[in-house]
Amino acid sequence: MTLNDYLGNISGIVWGPFLLIPLLLGTGIYMTIRLRGLQFRTLGRALRHGLIDRSDDKAAGDISDYQALTTALAATVGVGNIVGVATALSLGGPGALVWIWITGLLGMVSKYSEAFLAVRFRVTDAAGEQSGGPQYYLRRGIKGPIGKILGIAFAVFAIIASFGIGNMTQANAVAAGLHDTFGLDPWVSGVLMFIVIGAVLLGGIQAIGRITAAFVPLMIVIYVIGGLVVLAMNVEQIPAAVATIFKDAFTGTAATGGFAGAGLMMAIQYGVARGIFSNESGMGSAAIAAAAAKTNHPVRQGLVSMTQTFIDTIIVVTITGLVIVITGVWDKGADVAGTMTADAFSQALPGQWGGTIVSISVVFFAFSTIIGWSYYGERCTESLFGRGASVVYRAIFTCVVFIGATTEIKVVWTFADLANGLMALPNLIGILILSGLITRETMAYLKFDPKLRKTPTEVGQFIEDQGMKWK
Repeated sequence: MTLNDYLGNISGIVWGPFLLIPLLLGTGIYMTIRLRGLQFRTLGRALRHGLIDRSDDKAAGDISDYQALTTALAATVGVGNIVGVATALSLGGPGALVWIWITGLLGMVSKYSEAFLAVRFRVTDAAGEQSGGPQYYLRRGIKGPIGKILGIAFAVFAIIASFGIGNMTQANAVAAGLHDTFGLDPWVSGVLMFIVIGAVLLGGIQAIGRITAAFVPLMIVIYVIGGLVVLAMNVEQIPAAVATIFKDAFTGTAATGGFAGAGLMMAIQYGVARGIFSNESGMGSAAIAAAAAKTNHPVRQGLVSMTQTFIDTIIVVTITGLVIVITGVWDKGADVAGTMTADAFSQALPGQWGGTIVSISVVFFAFSTIIGWSYYGERCTESLFGRGASVVYRAIFTCVVFIGATTEIKVVWTFADLANGLMALPNLIGILILSGLITRETMAYLKFDPKLRKTPTEVGQFIEDQGMKWK
């Protein structure tokens, strides 16, 4: 048995029907009920507050809530939105897209919960910066050895995952994209990324926040516009494609073309696994960026962070999935999943435009993911080994970028799925344990400030009146 087979078997257990899938979906359902459909009834206000208001930019924190959102989006909107979706459809059939949507909609409330907790229990580190995330709120929010064990487990798995999902797979995708589009040798790409990533990491979270604030909206808009053009050119096929997607989501998909066929459980498994790979809801990673945000109250940043899952899954992933199904390339088999989205765009757009848009988007998405995950891994390293270990982590992370760009890393994709699942387990358990605190303080704040329009002075007085130990 090869290492890839061994890791695949373990990943199959973690992502199987008796462990992570019911825990992930169950946590989303439970928190949706407890918070009374928070992700649906507050989405408009949350989008406005995060993208337009910027009213918390003078509050305590290191970066604006908008920069925290774009940093999390930078880490989240990556290869999973292009290659990950294609892999889900090529293995689970078109119906897998419905389970990606369900994972995203339920994941929005999980993303809210972990971002809320990250800000609620954040600490000021030795450099005067805000640090938070599951590695802190699991230990500080859950008293006793259970919280400590969960926090350490998350930090260890997150550091490991940062070299897989957040580094090698992404660097390899950048190198492949630059080679396919511009003929650039992977060694050259590796050296360029080594230099650029190293320079960005030297600037810390402030530099990361500034770069992602300018970079992320542009990269998403380019890809979304390209996808919308493809859908507009094939608008008459959308109803049939949507019908197929929903039908196969609950019945499975028969074998066709290079597609070997998939039952209902395969559609659910690959939809949920690739859904969390894409939007990272429930994994706890994006909460690390949320903890650095300048915000007047944990609820505000939780709502802003929640919109990240909506943008990632309901907008970007939906466009990718519909384009793949409408153009009919989904049944070519899993072996070509890496180029499936590019093939779909190429079929629909004239000349080389389709492939070029996807190739450039892969480069942008993957590069931004590397930047975001470098911060996640660094903060988890710091929580375990102290501030001094950050320099060592940055050096190793930067070197691994070069290795990922120049090495064949099929096993890393399997490893990335496993690491994602192992990260999510302690975080989801922690959310369930702390669900009472999340619900109580969320409901109290939204009753006080339902439109998210209260001034910093008014919010400060509310915090004092509530006896909340937070700043």
